[in-house]
Amino acid sequence: MSPSYPSGRDVLRESVGGQRGRVALSALLGSGHQVGEALVPALVGIVIDRAVTRSDTGALVLWLGVLAVVYVGLALSFRFGARSGELAAVQAEHTLRVALVRRVLHPGGGAEEGRLPGALANIATEDAKRVGAVSMALMSGISALVGIATCAVVLLRTSVTLGLVVLLGTPVLLWLGHLLSKPLETRSEAEQERAAHASAVAADLVTGLRVLKGIGGESTAIARYRTTSDDSLRATLRAARAQAFQSGMVLALTGCLIAAVALVGGRLAAQGSITLGQLVSAVGLALFLLGPLEVLAWVNAELAQGRASAARIAEVLATAPAVTTGGSPLPRPVRGAVRLRALSHGGLRDLDLDIAPGELLGVVATDPADAADLLRCLSRQTDPDAGSVDLDGVPLRDLDPAEIRSAILVAEHDADLFEGTVHENVTAAAGSRDPEPAMAAAGVAQVTGTLPDGAGTAVSERGRSLSGGQRQRVALARALAADRPVLVVHEPTTAVDTVTEALIATGIREIRKGRTTVLLTTSPALLSVTDRVLLIHAGRAVDTAPHDDLVRRHETYRTAVLA
Repeated sequence: MSPSYPSGRDVLRESVGGQRGRVALSALLGSGHQVGEALVPALVGIVIDRAVTRSDTGALVLWLGVLAVVYVGLALSFRFGARSGELAAVQAEHTLRVALVRRVLHPGGGAEEGRLPGALANIATEDAKRVGAVSMALMSGISALVGIATCAVVLLRTSVTLGLVVLLGTPVLLWLGHLLSKPLETRSEAEQERAAHASAVAADLVTGLRVLKGIGGESTAIARYRTTSDDSLRATLRAARAQAFQSGMVLALTGCLIAAVALVGGRLAAQGSITLGQLVSAVGLALFLLGPLEVLAWVNAELAQGRASAARIAEVLATAPAVTTGGSPLPRPVRGAVRLRALSHGGLRDLDLDIAPGELLGVVATDPADAADLLRCLSRQTDPDAGSVDLDGVPLRDLDPAEIRSAILVAEHDADLFEGTVHENVTAAAGSRDPEPAMAAAGVAQVTGTLPDGAGTAVSERGRSLSGGQRQRVALARALAADRPVLVVHEPTTAVDTVTEALIATGIREIRKGRTTVLLTTSPALLSVTDRVLLIHAGRAVDTAPHDDLVRRHETYRTAVLA
């Protein structure tokens, strides 16, 4: 059975449904506020008819007291109703953000394909906020409709003609407002798409700022961002014009309805069909209608933007995983035997390899793309085009990706550090294990010795406050501290000096003794401590032997490793 994925409508429904209690309470209190607002003009009319025109002081005090009670009630209901509505909106936004982050971090992957990190961040912030705001909009819309209904009932009691003007005019106004919101929905979606792209490009440029400065590419980068930003600005202006047009037209139509109520009320008063107080009430109610009708126009705009953002969120949540969850259990305990059989993926062709439990294997790929393809298959970021990768006799494609991560750790060359301290980065996946052996093996002691607060020194985003060599050693220590049964490390020492590299090579061999370890590298220091090395050239396994033997046998190997 194929999995079912959410649509934009599903996202909206679940977002509001998850906050049903808060939305209902907020709508109830908001409706109380609107009823109170609608009763104020009616009470003013009663005061005029029963107290002012009759000069009855007692009646005046009584009805002014009633009016004061109504004011207190509508003020309190507004305060607590708005609070409940905001809580519903914020909680719905939070729930959506968590769902998006959970999908992006899902072991099966796939959500990040074709999307820059900045675009995903924009969806998880701005789009989630707009969808969350739908809860508040629904509360406000229900309250506004209750206010209009109360106004219509009061006017019907005053005059059937006045009541019918409101009852017949409001649905027409709502229908026209809905039609006017359609262009806004389309342009809002385009606005968010361009804003997300601009955010993604900006994040991408900031990440590569040092490289850009090094190659003198600042002007090209600025031109690229300027073009992207201009596109985003044009989309934003188009959406703003659509919203301004919709708001202006709805306001004009609302004014026509209010004018119609005032005109009909004035004619009825002139004919003696209603009293002076009732005329004042009718005019007051007509002016009151401006509030809830403006709210309904705002609700239409919010729903249009919410639908557009919900569609973008649904697109991420509905992204199929790059790899599926298998039904086989992970062997326990994990011995760490890894087998590749006729593996073909990307540039790799018919790769056969047996890695014994506890073996320290070196892999030299003359083409970096082949190394990247092998890493993706070993970490099961993707399944091979043909052949298989087995762990203790079980194909990885038959295992849950989350379980694979608990047995196989692939530490990529460009792994980022996190904000926090050096110690927190190293222990991120270490659990209760002592991180000191891993830090010693990776040469982190040399790093912390030069930092102001040692291992407690704060690390900035992506570790930019550290040098390249320092980042590599901390990242390697983090991988070693995780102590997985199988560890795959890709070029962990490209930014350290040769003396430190030799010490790290010895440290890796000692700390990983008895656990399967694969070093994808061209470093002679690292390769010299391995049990054997696999040479991959033109996507195929050429030979496997100890490092010294391959140096003697293959010119290709000598070129890749010693050149």
